[in-house]
Amino acid sequence: MLYCCDLFGRVWHSPIIRLYLFAFFIAPVFLHPQCLDFKPPFKPQDDLQFCAMYRNFGCCDSAKDQELMAKFYKIMDNFDYYGYANCAGYVQDLLCQECSPYAAHLFDAEDPSTPIRTLPGLCPDYCSQFWLKCRSTITLLSDDPQLAEAETDQDRFCQHLELEDPDYCYPHLLSNKQLTQNLGRVRADPEGCLQLCLEEVANGLRNPLAMVYANDGTHRFFIAEQVGLVWTYLPDRSKLEKPFLNITKAVLTSPWEGDERGFLGLTFHPNYKYNGKLYVYYSVEIGFDERIRISEFRISPSDMNVVDHSSERIILEVDEPASNHNGGMVMFADDGYLYIFTGDGGMAGDPFGKYGNSQNKSALLGKVLRIDVDDNDRGPLYRIPSDNPFVHEHGARPEVYAYGVRNMWRCSVDRGDPLTKEGKGRIFCGDVGQNKFEEIDIIEKGRNYGWRAKEGFSCYDKKLCANSSLDDVLPIYAYPHKMGKSVTGGYVYRGCEYPNLNGMYIFGDFMSGRMMSLQENRNTGQWDYHEICMGMGLTCAFPGLINNYYQYIISFAEDEAGELYFMSTGVPSATSPTGVVYKLVDPSRRAPPRKCHYDPLPVRVKGKLIKFKPKETLTGVELPTKRPNLSPPEETVRPHPTESAVTESDKDWLQELMDILKEQEAAAVTTTLPPTTTTTKPPRHTRRKHRRKKGKHRSESGSAPAAVPQNGVVRLAGDEQGRDDRGRVEIFANGEWGTVCDDLWNTKNAAVVCRQLGFRFALKASKHSEFGEGKSLRILLDDVQCEGTEESLLDCQHTGVGMHNCAHYEDAGVICGNSDYVDA
Repeated sequence: MLYCCDLFGRVWHSPIIRLYLFAFFIAPVFLHPQCLDFKPPFKPQDDLQFCAMYRNFGCCDSAKDQELMAKFYKIMDNFDYYGYANCAGYVQDLLCQECSPYAAHLFDAEDPSTPIRTLPGLCPDYCSQFWLKCRSTITLLSDDPQLAEAETDQDRFCQHLELEDPDYCYPHLLSNKQLTQNLGRVRADPEGCLQLCLEEVANGLRNPLAMVYANDGTHRFFIAEQVGLVWTYLPDRSKLEKPFLNITKAVLTSPWEGDERGFLGLTFHPNYKYNGKLYVYYSVEIGFDERIRISEFRISPSDMNVVDHSSERIILEVDEPASNHNGGMVMFADDGYLYIFTGDGGMAGDPFGKYGNSQNKSALLGKVLRIDVDDNDRGPLYRIPSDNPFVHEHGARPEVYAYGVRNMWRCSVDRGDPLTKEGKGRIFCGDVGQNKFEEIDIIEKGRNYGWRAKEGFSCYDKKLCANSSLDDVLPIYAYPHKMGKSVTGGYVYRGCEYPNLNGMYIFGDFMSGRMMSLQENRNTGQWDYHEICMGMGLTCAFPGLINNYYQYIISFAEDEAGELYFMSTGVPSATSPTGVVYKLVDPSRRAPPRKCHYDPLPVRVKGKLIKFKPKETLTGVELPTKRPNLSPPEETVRPHPTESAVTESDKDWLQELMDILKEQEAAAVTTTLPPTTTTTKPPRHTRRKHRRKKGKHRSESGSAPAAVPQNGVVRLAGDEQGRDDRGRVEIFANGEWGTVCDDLWNTKNAAVVCRQLGFRFALKASKHSEFGEGKSLRILLDDVQCEGTEESLLDCQHTGVGMHNCAHYEDAGVICGNSDYVDA
C-alpha cells in the first residue's frame, strides 16, 4: 500500500486522493519528514543532551532540547523514587517527539482544520502501557481538557491519542522502513532523478542572463537583461524602479528568437566596496563591423543604486566575424584577475584560418583571457599578469590563459567546501557543442580544451585530432544531443541552507530545459551524473514553493550568501518579458535554525521600490488562488506545539487547499471510473513554445478506428495476450499511423499516452520494443520530451513528425493501469 505523507496530512492517506495525485505525477508521493514549522528537519549544530535520539536528524536545536529537559524535571519533581523509575522514560519519550523528524505528523500539525495536539499520536499497545503505569502524568504533560476527562478511561484516552494513519504513531514509526529509509537524503524518483523544489525570486524579465552580487555586505542582487538593462533587487526581493545600468542604445541585439548578441555579462570588482568599479561584456556595431566589448563603469557618487554612465571606459574590443558564438562570460577569480570567455567567432566548425580561431593563440577568439585591471586609473587600462602562460611565446597573445574553447556559456568559481575549503578556486565552464556533444570543463592555466579538433570526448576534425601535439584536456562530463543541444554552465553548491547539496555541480541545458548535476567521486576521481527533476506529488507543496519552471535555462547564479539560483524564459527572445529567476530548494533537509542568519548592511534607496509579487504556482494540484506568505524566517525559534506554527495567511491557504481536495475526493467516490478508452482534457501546465491546441480525443481502444482519426490519437499494439492496458505506442499524425522511438522515453511521456486512453496511472515506460517492432509502420516521433500534462505526444517537445535517427528495435511502449501496481 502506498501512503502520501505531507504537510496536508491525513486526507492524503485516502486511496482516492492518491489516485488523483498519481494521475498527475506518475509515481507515488515520497514520504518526507516535517517539523512543526512546516520545514524539513536538520542536524543540530550542538549535541542534544536530553532528546539525544534525535541528535543526528530532527526538529530540535540545543535551546529547544534544554527547554524540554527543564519541563521534564518540573514534571518529575512531583513523583517519588518509584514513580520516577516507572514513568521517567515515558515522559521523556512523549516530550521528545517534538524533536522527531515526523513531528508534524505525530502532532497532526499538517492538517490546518484540526487543533494541534498537545501529546503525540501513540500506537495502541504503547498507549495502553503508558496509561496503566503513568496516567498520573497526563495532566502534567498536557492542559487539554479532553485528555483530562479521559484520564480515568483507558479506551477513551488511547482512542483520543490514536492517529488516523497508524503508520505514523509512536513508537512503531521508528521501525517502519518506509519512513526511516534514506531519511534526510535528497530523494530521487524511480528513475534516479533527484527531487528538488523552487522558490520564485523575480519575474517579468526580458531574457535575464546574469544575476550577480556586489559582495559589499548589502546582499543586493543585480539582474541583467539581454537588451542592456540591469536592475537592482534588495534582500526582500523588492526591485528599484530605476535601472542600475541602462546601455540599451549601445547594445546590439534584436527580437529574433535565439539571437546570441546583446548584453552578455556583468561582474563587480572584488574591491567594489571601496573602488566602485564593475565590468560588462556586450555586443556593439561599429560601422559595418560587429564587436564584443568589455567596459569598465563606476558607481554614481550620489546614488549607490545607479551606475555613472559617463564613467564608461572601453577595456577591450574584439571583432566578431559572425553574429553567433559571442561568448559572454566575464568574472573575477580568486587570484583577483579579470577572466573573459570569448566564443570562436561563429559559423559552423570554426572555419577561420588553417586551424580555426580556437587553436590559434594569436587570436583572442575561442579563448579564456586573463587580465589585471587593478590600479588602472593612470597608465594602461589593463596589464598582463606576469604568470600568464604564453607571455613569452612568439606570436601568442599574452592575454590568453587557456584556448581550444568553442563558446563557453556560463562559468563559475568554486567557493570550496565550507569546512575544508577543498575545491576552492576551481573554474567550471559549460562549453556549447557543435553537432553531437555538450561538455563541462574545469579551466586550468595554459591548457588546450580541444576545439575544433574535438567535440566532447570525440573527434570533430580528424586531422587535428590525430595531431600528437594537441595535448588537450578532456571534459569532466559530456552529454549527447539527445539530452540537450546547448549547455548552460552552473555552480558548485556551497551555500548554507541545504547541506545535502554541498559539492554538487548543478547546471542545465538551454534547449531541452534539462536540469543536471555532477558530484565528484573521491575514490575514482570521476564525476557522477544525476538528473534533477522537480518534486513529484506534494513534495514541494509548502507555502512559497513551486515545482515547475520555464524551459529555456539561460543562466545560473549565486547570491552573496552562496545560495543557488537560475534564470529561464518561456520565449527565448531579448524582448519577451517571460523571464523568471528561481532559487533552488532541497525539501529533504535544511541547515539548523540560526546557522544561516546574516544581517544585510542598510541600502540607501532614493527612488521608488516595486514590491515582488510571485506569479508562478505549484503544478499538478489545482491550488487555491490565494497565495500564502512565506513561512517564518529560518532563524525564528520554532513555537511550542500549543502555539501557532504558521501565519494566519498560511493557514487560510492550506485550509482552502484541503477543501478543494476533499471536494475532489468526494466527487471521485460518487463517480464511476471512466472506461479505459476515453478521457477528458487534463489541466495544462506545460510551457512548450508554439503549443498546438487540439480538441479532446475520443477513440475506442481495440475497436475499429475512426475513418479520419485526429492528429495525436494513440493506440496500443503488440501485447501477446491482447490486453488493452499495455502495448507498443502507435500514433496518428499527418494522415498516417506510426511508432514512437524510445530515445528519451520516460514515465512523463507514458503518462500522456495513458491519460489519453483513459487510464489513471502510467506504470511503466517500456523500451527496446518490449511489445514488438512495428515494422509495417513508419517511425513518426523521436526524442519526445513531455512534462506529463500535455494532451498528446504532439504537444510535447520532439524532433518533428517523421524526423528520427533510430530504428524499430527502439519502438516505445507503455503499461497503463487504474491501480498503482503492475499486474504481471
